[in-house]
Amino acid sequence: MLDAQTIAAVKSTLPAVAACGPKLTAHFYERMLTRHPELKNVFNMNNQRNGAQREALFNALCAYGANLENLAVLLPAVEKIAQKHTSLNIQPAQYAIVGENLLATLRELLNPGEEALAAWGRAYGVLADLFIQREEEIYQATQNQRGGWRGTRAFRISAIEQQSEVIKSFTLTPVGGGPVAAFKPGQYLTVHLQPACFDHRQIRQYSLTHLSNGRDYRIAVKREAAGSVSGWLHQHACEGDVLQLTAPHGDFFLEVTPATPVALISAGVGQTPMLAMLHALAAGHHRAPVSWLHAAENGRQHAFRNEVAATGAQLADFTHRVWYREPAAEDAGHYDAQGVMDLTALSARLASPATHFYLCGPLAFMEHVVAQLRDAGVADTRIHYELFGPHKGM
Repeated sequence: MLDAQTIAAVKSTLPAVAACGPKLTAHFYERMLTRHPELKNVFNMNNQRNGAQREALFNALCAYGANLENLAVLLPAVEKIAQKHTSLNIQPAQYAIVGENLLATLRELLNPGEEALAAWGRAYGVLADLFIQREEEIYQATQNQRGGWRGTRAFRISAIEQQSEVIKSFTLTPVGGGPVAAFKPGQYLTVHLQPACFDHRQIRQYSLTHLSNGRDYRIAVKREAAGSVSGWLHQHACEGDVLQLTAPHGDFFLEVTPATPVALISAGVGQTPMLAMLHALAAGHHRAPVSWLHAAENGRQHAFRNEVAATGAQLADFTHRVWYREPAAEDAGHYDAQGVMDLTALSARLASPATHFYLCGPLAFMEHVVAQLRDAGVADTRIHYELFGPHKGM
């Protein structure tokens, strides 16, 4: 625990930190990656270039400084980040590098004095220990389960399927055989990739899209316009290629009782974790209502349409609704509404105070849907969501 003097010293610097804004974390990353270029094999360099990682770290830094007396409020964020860190295979020694460069950044940009810097050092030490302890627990739990492993493991691409004009699915089987670790529907798999054309290893998380079976994994990847990893997977990856993977991780997963009504809400490639959830509900013969609500640009970009229909047909009470923002003429009969997702017409079906809502998609879509749910009186405790990329709250 931190003493009152340390807490007061850190909080005295928060106005200056806030005034500095993401410029502070930009300086931090530039400083650290210049002195430790090996970390470019860990960080998503696309997120470095577009500023997303800097903004996420700045928000996390401010939140931590503001809640030093009540760290429990940060535990959900800690769990999310710890899951991400273990997927990246972060090691304790790297926390020392981060701490050194964080304190140097505060000194170089804010020069708050030695007392405040010492206080930040103690506060960072507490946070680092919290992460290191939780991450070691995750590493051990993953390694010790049947089919589990620590670090990376070689998998072969055993099947590639074109699911839409922008989404491919990849089935991955362990090289040398053997079982693979189980996962919860909604969790993701992490690809560590460095073909000859990459300057650095790139690491990406992709949601698992089928039921845990102990034999193999399936992920789906959207081809992003500026995506180095998605571009390579779409344009160059072939069946038989070997990828390095870390075991499944993630704090977003389906967790309901058989009597819980469920709404799975997604846009674009955000349907991928929902697909695993739908398969799990069907395999468990879920008796309560299940609603699949999906938004896509048009039929050409709408993936897994037939798989969703066939899986939903196994459920006792299943509703399937699709919105196309800009449908083409050939899309007639394949969607229910044009434009952005509007839940008004489904208000009666979704009105049960027992319904839990699982969401995934672009940030603007998520904000739009969450606003509708809150306006309808849905408590935040019944809204569960996953955001791809650096974590941002809603």
